[in-house]
Amino acid sequence: MIAKPEWFEQRKYSGWGVTPRSWQGWAYTLAVLVLLVIFLSIPDLDSQVRTAGTVLWVAFVVLDILPVMVAAKKDEREYKNEAIAERNASWFMVMVLVIGILYELIISGLSHELSINWFMVLALFGGAIVKGVSNYRMDQKGC
Repeated sequence: MIAKPEWFEQRKYSGWGVTPRSWQGWAYTLAVLVLLVIFLSIPDLDSQVRTAGTVLWVAFVVLDILPVMVAAKKDEREYKNEAIAERNASWFMVMVLVIGILYELIISGLSHELSINWFMVLALFGGAIVKGVSNYRMDQKGC
């Protein structure tokens, strides 16, 4: 749409996504932020309109930048390094989710009101399902 792959490069050291590589990428990023700040600075804007506008703007930016992320060129070494980094990040997140679920179970059990954060459970089991399906599909393809 608007963003171009040559304006950005894969983010390696600070999370996921892309980071500006050229002045056009920095101008795009600045324009995205400035337009959002201007919209949010409009006085007397209804909170529902403000929320809807923000959600629509973020959705537009995500849909605009996704093709850029997919089109980013990487060599074989970068694919391998990214896979190892993603694996390590996933293990860390799984460990934090397990500890968080156990903590909630223990604290709520001690107060005799058993409760659990189902989003954490969904994230943990959803990740396990995605991993299983991915491994199954790769086995079927002979990867």
